[in-house]
Amino acid sequence: MNPYDLKKDFPILDDKTLIYLDTAASSLKPKQVIKKIDEYYEQYSVNVHRGVYNLSYVATELYEGSRKKISEFINADFNEIIFTKGASSALNLVASSYGLNNLTSTDEIIVSELEHHSQVLPWQNVSNITKAKLVYVPLNKEGRITIDNFKKVLNKNTKVVALNYISNVMGYISPIKEIIKLSHEIGAIVSVDAAQAAPHMKLDVKDIDCDFLAFSGHKMLGPTGIGVLFGKKKLLDNMPPIEFGGDMNDNVNLYDASWKEVPYKFETGTPGIAGAIGLGAAIDYLEDIGLENISKHELKLKNYTVKKMKEIEDIIVYNETAETGIITFNIDGVHPHDAVTFFDGDNICMRAGHHCAQLIIKWLEVVATLRVSFYLYNTLEDCDKFIESVKNASDFFKSVGF
Repeated sequence: MNPYDLKKDFPILDDKTLIYLDTAASSLKPKQVIKKIDEYYEQYSVNVHRGVYNLSYVATELYEGSRKKISEFINADFNEIIFTKGASSALNLVASSYGLNNLTSTDEIIVSELEHHSQVLPWQNVSNITKAKLVYVPLNKEGRITIDNFKKVLNKNTKVVALNYISNVMGYISPIKEIIKLSHEIGAIVSVDAAQAAPHMKLDVKDIDCDFLAFSGHKMLGPTGIGVLFGKKKLLDNMPPIEFGGDMNDNVNLYDASWKEVPYKFETGTPGIAGAIGLGAAIDYLEDIGLENISKHELKLKNYTVKKMKEIEDIIVYNETAETGIITFNIDGVHPHDAVTFFDGDNICMRAGHHCAQLIIKWLEVVATLRVSFYLYNTLEDCDKFIESVKNASDFFKSVGF
């Protein structure tokens, strides 16, 4: 892959001065995805499943074709793919449907301080309602989830394990396959937050044997407002819907109703048709490049940049050993919000704050951090411009007494 050639596919990067380093929050969109979304609105723009006319049939074929692409993308069965509004919505569905209907006060739920709020807060809610105990995996000195520490909290009362595949702050890859194996041995189910994994690495739900897995379209070149929940069919079949309305029902009577088979019983109302079609186009784009090529490229950029950052005085990097293209850091004595304003002056887009993951920020004992995240459209030239801006920022804040 040649990132300089790939940049040409992203209209926003026609601005040669723009350095986009915030893909962990949301990726840019290539013209191939934008064109596919426009095609739906320009040529079809109708609902799916309901119409018996040709336009609706074609739109339905495109929509369900994307479901097929996604199922193949993660090696799932077609009817195990549920379209949602995003990863947050998908993870909430698991907690609200499976969690609230299967847990009791004698049960335990394992989470970690590395989690995005979308993985922690739904299970906090389940814990508050069912009185199931919320248990945290102790992190090691690097802030990682390890198998040894996971074993310390796993026991016969564990019924749910809800962890990330890749941390959105630290960029660490969790030993998720072994965690799933250990969890299944004591009868627990595992819900995986793969929002940071799906855009960067090949996922195989059958190989890791997860029970649920969620990711978002907008972090992997797709549009906003579309996400995916994978669930094992045997679990989904026994889970009740949490939203009710059009197209998810089978038979409706005055006082009761029955539901369609999965995945449709979880997809009420008019779905995100254009979003699903756009996500299908994004998957085509990613697979054409190759996820292994993308991850290697990101890691090369990350390692190059960290090495340069360590040569700058007053720069604190919190995740030097991360296996992915995320760098979390601070300028000593400078609030991240002040620093990110300086970077914005150099037309560098990056994140400052707690990244919707306050627990790991508190674990780091800081108020917030800066974060850069690389993707397939970033180059070594981007890295060099960022490093230059970091040097200038450090010098500037020293000069004004920070």
